[in-house]
This record gives sequence, structure tokens and C-alpha cells, in this order.
Amino acid sequence: MIRVTLADDQLLVRAGFRALLDAQPDIEVVGEAADGEEAVRLVGELRPDIVLMDIRMPRLDGLAATRRITGDPDLDEVKVVMLTTFELDEYVFEALRNGASGFLVKDTEPEELLRAVRAVVGGDALLSPGVTRRLIAEFAARSKEPTAAASLARLTEREREVMALVGIGLSNEEIARRLVVSPLTAKTHVSRTMVKLQARDRAQLVVLAYESGLVRPGWLG
Repeated sequence: MIRVTLADDQLLVRAGFRALLDAQPDIEVVGEAADGEEAVRLVGELRPDIVLMDIRMPRLDGLAATRRITGDPDLDEVKVVMLTTFELDEYVFEALRNGASGFLVKDTEPEELLRAVRAVVGGDALLSPGVTRRLIAEFAARSKEPTAAASLARLTEREREVMALVGIGLSNEEIARRLVVSPLTAKTHVSRTMVKLQARDRAQLVVLAYESGLVRPGWLG
């Protein structure tokens, strides 16, 4: 059972998400918060698998709440997905740097929301490759000047190659085709890379790929 906490200051938004999620046999909404402070408290108490977190909330906004959650070692297994009104909200990029696993537009189709919740809990890419690539292109344009990361020295040549392909938005299946390996082998390389770099999830691996200079803007071919 996937356990979800909703954090949004709009009651109607929470009610709509709860109705959709609770109707699924494998998903359960275990808590609701109307502001960031309440969200952090509930996550600490309930330890959900995933938090759907609005960016703009009273008392404590979603970005600050995300920093607290992802910065707490005891909550390392909790995934945070940001909710935004616009697909490329300026705050999305900061949220990814702060440890968010991705983002969803509030008016997303119900099937996409359900797929996204299941995907992020499973550790896969949150959004479709097309949306992911648009996000990465925008993120790359806004990212700070890359600095050499000593942590990359822990990776094998193949793992660096795989990380770069993750960085340009390829799925495990696409990486497998590019490297002429099985999807399982590609997934194994991605998982090992995340472990070595202590990346919470695939989204953070993308951030590290850009901020380390392993991938540069314009490589979205």
C-alpha cells in the first residue's frame, strides 16, 4: 500500500486528490496539511511514502517544508513531489535542488497523477520523457556554473556514462537501447550510481549531473 500525505492550503484541491487516490486499491491518503508547518509535523509522525506538496502555503511554504523533510535523515525514505500551477514554475528548480523527487501540475490528468505517484515511489522517472526533457532544458539554462565534483571519482566509466544519459532525460529503456544492454542492466547501473552518490532519487541524480558539469546545457540530443 502506497501511503500519501497531501499538503495544500486549498481544501477543494486536497479533497479532489484524496477522492482520486483513496479510490485506488494500492494507494491510501494518511494525512492532510493546510500549511508547511503542519506538513512537516505530519510527515514526521506518519512517515508516508510520498508527500504531494504545494509550493505556496501559509506559515511555511512548500520549499522550506521540503528542505526540512529531505534534510532529516530519519525521513530519508519519504519522497516529496511538488504541486504547481504552471508546468515550469520558477520555484520547481529550487525544489529539485532541495531534494524534491519531481513535480506535478495541479490540473494534470487523473491517470497521470496516479502513474506519477506509483512511479516516484518505485524510483522511476516521475514524468513522461517529453515533459522531463523540457524540465531539464529549463533547469540547465538556470543552473549555476558547474563545479568539479570529487564524488564522481567513485563512479566507473560506465556509471558516468549512464548518469549523463539520465541527465539528458533518458528512461531506463532508452538508456538500454543507447548502450545496447538490457533494461535491467541499465536500471542496475542507475541504482548503483545513486547509491554511490547518495542521491535520494532519479531527480537528484539529474541535478548532480548538471551541477557537477558531467552534463551541460545543449546536450539534449
